[in-house]
Amino acid sequence: MAGGAAPPPPGGFRDILKPGGLMTKPFVIPFCLVTSLFFAWGFAYGLLDVLNKHFQTVLGITKVQSTGLQVAYFGIGYFAYSPVAAEVLRRTNYRRTILMGLGLYSLGAILFWPVAHFSVGTSNPRAIFAGFVLCTAVTACGLATLEVAANSYVTVMRPANTAAFRLQLSQSFNGVASFAGPFIASKYFFSGSNANNLTNVQYVYMAVSGLGVLLAALFVFIALPEVSEAELQAEANELAEDGNAADDEDPQLAKPFIKQYRPMFAFICQLMYVGAQVNIGSFFINYVTENASYTSAEASNLLSYGLILFTVGRFISTAMLSYFSASLVLMCNALVCCVVTVCIASLRGKGGVACVMFIMFFESCQYPVIFVLGTQGLGRHTRRAAGLLVQGVVGGAIFPPIQGAIADRYGTRVSYWLVFPAFVYITIFAGVMWWRNGRQITATGEAVISRQARLAAGATDGGYPAQETAAYVTRGHSFLDKKAEVQHIERKHL
Repeated sequence: MAGGAAPPPPGGFRDILKPGGLMTKPFVIPFCLVTSLFFAWGFAYGLLDVLNKHFQTVLGITKVQSTGLQVAYFGIGYFAYSPVAAEVLRRTNYRRTILMGLGLYSLGAILFWPVAHFSVGTSNPRAIFAGFVLCTAVTACGLATLEVAANSYVTVMRPANTAAFRLQLSQSFNGVASFAGPFIASKYFFSGSNANNLTNVQYVYMAVSGLGVLLAALFVFIALPEVSEAELQAEANELAEDGNAADDEDPQLAKPFIKQYRPMFAFICQLMYVGAQVNIGSFFINYVTENASYTSAEASNLLSYGLILFTVGRFISTAMLSYFSASLVLMCNALVCCVVTVCIASLRGKGGVACVMFIMFFESCQYPVIFVLGTQGLGRHTRRAAGLLVQGVVGGAIFPPIQGAIADRYGTRVSYWLVFPAFVYITIFAGVMWWRNGRQITATGEAVISRQARLAAGATDGGYPAQETAAYVTRGHSFLDKKAEVQHIERKHL
């Protein structure tokens, strides 16, 4: 789920390729271990989308009822429990928070066993489904805890200037695991006698629980270097000073957070994106089986291939963001998603199936880019904006029931029109941001202007030579050597 993307570090890939550039030696093993958490929740999320169709078949529930899984996952787990996890992290440390998350993750997964066992010959399938919803909520609380801790820990590792790249790299393994879930489901949920029972669901989730226990054991015995409170406080003070300096000169930043409109619009954008993404995955198997002559097992395999495209898109977009403006990348990808969504809702047969797979490639970069655009340059408001955007995942609990109701009445293909306005809003948001950011094509231009502003304020150079940045400003705007004038350029273009 959540992830970060940012402009490249001051030295670009040169800094990352140096020894210790991506992370210092004490953090190498912890980084690998924490990255495994991204793999764990990617696998769990991949299973979630296929369970919708499987429960519809076995328990006889409607499409809108099946979306209770998404409501529990995103509404209870991420939206409601994330603040609890953040408070636990603030009061304890990363190890204890991660262990708590893995405990909830394993508990929720193992509870699938008794619920699936009692489903055999049940006369009350709705009660059984309610049990699965409860298990999903517990598992999601664990996953939300892991995401809060893992995102933060990867970010505070040293060196600080490559934090965004570390986080993007770790989150890419989320996508690698997500396509494994549908692939396993195609073999164990939808094949042969398993197509009409929940027996194998309990075995798969017992394995998921075992994975959580194994990871917890590793975190118990492997040391996690904690970044000292003194270091974190020093960084916070520096950010606060920068924010206060900006507030003195920027009337908008001097206003209270409730009047910072960019993160508010970005929150709506994030809500739209997560809702659209979850809808596309949740009703994928229904769409494929109804709109083309595929079985549920074949549709599950196709979902796996679509998620592979999502993963490939995530890696490619990570590289693209090093060269092109983030708002431009978002606008182009969202615009393509608008066109493809029209095709999904209009075409029948294999053409529509190809489109519903194809769209996953272009949606892959949108969550992290929206996050950056909504939080960048907010000074003292940055952390509150970040918290607000994380809660945008509640879109995953709002959109699926609406689409399920439309699908029950008019068909799954028609229900995909709900996704269209979401991508239209994202396109408009990105276009406005790109226009306001000076219509920059490359990421380098934005980063260089920002670096020149910091140099003018007396900051140390993190990679761009002073003469190189001065030359850029000279070429683009005429040379400005006064601190106030350069800070004006930064606010205008960033």
